[in-house]
Amino acid sequence: MSGDDERRGEVRSYLVGYAGAIVMTGVAFAVVHWPIATPKVTFAAVLALAFAQILLQFRYFLHISFKRSSRDDLQLILFSTLVVALMVGGTLVILMNLRERMM
Repeated sequence: MSGDDERRGEVRSYLVGYAGAIVMTGVAFAVVHWPIATPKVTFAAVLALAFAQILLQFRYFLHISFKRSSRDDLQLILFSTLVVALMVGGTLVILMNLRERMM
């Protein structure tokens, strides 16, 4: 019976994460589609919603809690993010350099 309860808890976690992601995405689209504030405030709101959605996905989809015991998982994800950011940044530098040389 414990395995069944564990599975229900996991499915509930995925459903809560999915609903939260849908709501945050909808709010971000609504903020952009119906501008009720200045562009700077709109950009800040979308950026805040994106950060909140990243945290939501870490918690509900990747099951990474922000407690002391699971810091290794968080460090692994942050290091992977750093590597991907360096690769994308390097690619953009190379592409911009090539663009300048072509012009």
